[in-house]
Amino acid sequence: MIGGGHGLQLSSPPVSAGFRRYPPIVCGLTKQGHRFLSAVSASGEPSAAILLLRKFVAASSKHVTLTTLTHLLSPSTSNPHLSFLAFPLYSMIKHESWFQWNAKLLADLIALLHKEERFDEAEILFTETVLKLGFKERDLCMFYCNLVDSHAKQKSERGVFDSCTKLKQLILLSSSVYVKQRGYESMVARFCEIGLPGEAENLIEEMRENGLKPSLFELKSLVYGYGQKGFLKDMKRIIAQMENEGFELDTVCCNMVLSSFGAHNELLDMLMWLRKMREVGIPFSVRTYNSVLNSCPTIISLLEDTKTLPLSIDELAGNLKTGDEADLVMELLKSNVLDQVMEWKTSELKVDLHGMHLSTAYLILLQWFEEMKRRFDTGVEATTPTEVLVVCGIGKHSSKRGESPVRSLAKEMVMRMKCPLRIDRKNIGCFIGKGKVFREWLCNEDANKKL
Repeated sequence: MIGGGHGLQLSSPPVSAGFRRYPPIVCGLTKQGHRFLSAVSASGEPSAAILLLRKFVAASSKHVTLTTLTHLLSPSTSNPHLSFLAFPLYSMIKHESWFQWNAKLLADLIALLHKEERFDEAEILFTETVLKLGFKERDLCMFYCNLVDSHAKQKSERGVFDSCTKLKQLILLSSSVYVKQRGYESMVARFCEIGLPGEAENLIEEMRENGLKPSLFELKSLVYGYGQKGFLKDMKRIIAQMENEGFELDTVCCNMVLSSFGAHNELLDMLMWLRKMREVGIPFSVRTYNSVLNSCPTIISLLEDTKTLPLSIDELAGNLKTGDEADLVMELLKSNVLDQVMEWKTSELKVDLHGMHLSTAYLILLQWFEEMKRRFDTGVEATTPTEVLVVCGIGKHSSKRGESPVRSLAKEMVMRMKCPLRIDRKNIGCFIGKGKVFREWLCNEDANKKL
């Protein structure tokens, strides 16, 4: 199945149990696809591009061709100047014996054509798709929902409005509760995504008038939408509404709230929200750390020069300029997120920094060193693991592929602390060391001073 195209910003829009976006393609552009796009860029002539395209399709496998098309359709493509190739590429491969018709792929292509103001071609594809689906109401609903989603990803307000108009017509004519619920769900989420939470809330009221009960998904979308725009009073109002209607807040929703407070420098609100989460038992996550720490200006400033970074939590607390920042850090340290990312076995002690922003990796490493020292000193962990492993990654998802800021941070901290961990020769995204040596280093007096 083909699907559409991760610093501090809001968490991704919520995903419901009933209606989900197709998952993003996890396989990146292949080497063959990259060579083809590089050749087209070098040619500089549209006629030469089409000739290269025909040769590419003839010589390429299904996987190579489809990943290239998906790359061109993605709003985050690294080759936006070559997006004009998407339509002719689709036109060629739809006649291949291996090609399977896919409504989601069509929705992505239609949205791209619409964004490029190639409205005639977009309308032709839209009409063909609707005729193909015929009276299959659920399939038609899903296509319209995909189309709304694709336009939202392209940040096309006009496209979202146009496709929502068609989707609403289907909803009004349908007697299916499933079609109505899925349709409203899609429209609410995408209006919030493009920054129109007021319109989304109007749709929720329309749902109620039509006898449909909004789900947690729609209300989470509103929290996201209002928070993204900085309408924090409205965001709090929707949260109160959720709680009054019996919906339980979860970690994902709370992270959206924290991101919204952080994006607008409301550190005290963020602190109160963290305390509320802890009081009612809502677990923190790595994204909770990301959202909070990326909102702490002093920590972000300190990370600009890793050669002078504080190397202990006490030293860090002494460098924080406001009481709110220090209180936020202390509140995070009361959570069990370290236990979530750490694994202690006889053979191996591992801490995994995947998914962490630089500020989170920094605090987790400080927390990890201190916690390991405490456990060794107090005898909580009688067994010394054979090996110690810190997993940083190699920068696959960094802004510059292959350059991992987290690995660079860990390397600088390890060197300055004279920690007996070194980069693994077999996996440069990891730091490794002997367990006994690591324990001795943690427990000696010099190391104690540094920690």
